[in-house]
Amino acid sequence: MSLPIALFIVLFSSLQLLIEGQLQVGFYSNSCPNAESIVSSVVRQAASSDPTIPPALLRLHFHDCMVQGCDGSILIQKLSSGSPEKDNQNHAGLRGFQVIDAAKSQLEAQCPGVVSCADIVALAARDSIVLAQGPSYDVPTGRRDGRVSSLSDANGMPAVDESVAALKAKFAAKGLTAKDLVLLTAAHTIGTTACFFLENRLYSFSPSGGSDPSINPEFLPELQSRCPQGGNVNIRLPLDRGSENMFDKQILRNIQSGFAAIRSDAILYTDSSTKEIIDSYTGFLNEIFGPYFESDFVESIVKMGKIGVKTGRSGEIRKVCSSFN
Repeated sequence: MSLPIALFIVLFSSLQLLIEGQLQVGFYSNSCPNAESIVSSVVRQAASSDPTIPPALLRLHFHDCMVQGCDGSILIQKLSSGSPEKDNQNHAGLRGFQVIDAAKSQLEAQCPGVVSCADIVALAARDSIVLAQGPSYDVPTGRRDGRVSSLSDANGMPAVDESVAALKAKFAAKGLTAKDLVLLTAAHTIGTTACFFLENRLYSFSPSGGSDPSINPEFLPELQSRCPQGGNVNIRLPLDRGSENMFDKQILRNIQSGFAAIRSDAILYTDSSTKEIIDSYTGFLNEIFGPYFESDFVESIVKMGKIGVKTGRSGEIRKVCSSFN
């Protein structure tokens, strides 16, 4: 191959990348230099008045990415016909929309039409982890917002009552591994759940009809006292017993010991592959020889943040995150 032809191919490939667009760290460094600091400031301010905001924003990022991909489709509030994705029961309890809207409003004032809502969601998740004393990390940006949000699209979201095999399959369909499943589940290290999601596990667990035998006997009365049978199903309790406000790997130790609140967390210790992954982060010499939870979690959430992204000419940059342009 002659040099001019080889050079042409390299230049053409580079041009194609430029045209199609790619996620990259610092995507807004020229077009909106203060973009990340604006999002961080809005998240920090919101969390200062409502400490439940960080886990809510982290969950919002997961629920956005696991449906259409990380395209902000979860943010759409109303459609001209039909119901948007966010109204699906699998998204029940999602919160933090007002924080994304507030960040978008400030960004539009400084850099109109530049920063996508999808990127704001990804950045807000990172900032939430940092506020919970978790790792900071670079977020590749450059996502564009999707133009579709449909109720039925969220029917395949991972659910609390599914088998490990089903969870693995749903993650694999998004290009995520069993290791990613464990690590992203460990995001439950911050936040709460509602008694609604524990009822079956506490009082009508199949096939016995009693309580889930995997629940630690010390933990069962604690759960039942907070979520009494026939009581208020909206009462909330920590997902990570003893460490609900700090981003750490205590959630994995709780799963090991039978102190996981919800079934989809607990069940990971019943499968040989996910059990081995959990054990690898909690061993006696883990802190010295690894693997290291925080750095591996970062790899998984960055990987998740690239699912089905729209870049280049795809999608749009919404003016308001709750509605299409």
